[in-house]
Amino acid sequence: MNQDVQRSKVPEVTLIFWIIKVLATTLGETGGDAVSMSMNLGYAVGSAIFIGIFAAAVVAQIVARKFHPFLYWFVVVATTTAGTTMADFADRSLGIGYPGGASLLFALLLASLAVWYWSAGSISVNTVTTPKTETFYWVAILFSQTLGTALGDWMADTNGLGYEGGAVVFGAGLALIAAAYFFTSLSRTLLFWGAFILTRPLGATLGDLLDKPLANGGLAFSRYYASVILAILIIACVALLPQRAGTHPDKPNATSA
Repeated sequence: MNQDVQRSKVPEVTLIFWIIKVLATTLGETGGDAVSMSMNLGYAVGSAIFIGIFAAAVVAQIVARKFHPFLYWFVVVATTTAGTTMADFADRSLGIGYPGGASLLFALLLASLAVWYWSAGSISVNTVTTPKTETFYWVAILFSQTLGTALGDWMADTNGLGYEGGAVVFGAGLALIAAAYFFTSLSRTLLFWGAFILTRPLGATLGDLLDKPLANGGLAFSRYYASVILAILIIACVALLPQRAGTHPDKPNATSA
């Protein structure tokens, strides 16, 4: 049966979406650091663990027949924790530093979006209704989370701004994107991906602010304690704040998000 509007398995992009997204990215930073650093497993082992969790979670998400808020946000958290350890591995273990790691991850994100666009004709989240487009969506999400982590660490660690300063810079960037959304006709798809990338370094700097030592400008909270608190906040938000699956017209519009 042909319908004018189809339901997606990803949520509508609302203020609630962005609130939970920032909490999830902050949890990704504290949780990823807890495994790779506090447990002394290292970035490679930590990345392998979180990539495995992400792969299992994204398969469950793709085979699900409808939008499940808890499952969706579990996959997002899996991408943020994997992104934390993967970015640290690229920046530090590969020896290419923050500029090299960020450049590599930016190229991978652009490549994933280009392949998605070439295959589907759009990279709008409004078109995520089939297993094929959902696979492209989650690959792009993983690379955007990893890039965001690298950008956050680069800004906080090497530019003299510290974690608070980094959070202010990325918060200002998000404010500019919000202004562009409300007051210009710029592509909604472009603005969505810009905001999605920038919320990750914002979460990364907030996570570092919570768990880094006082001498390094952090608040020295336990990574485990901070992760548990953030997880509780995310669960409460998903349970209490209304979310519904996004919709899109049968013919996707590449300029809408």
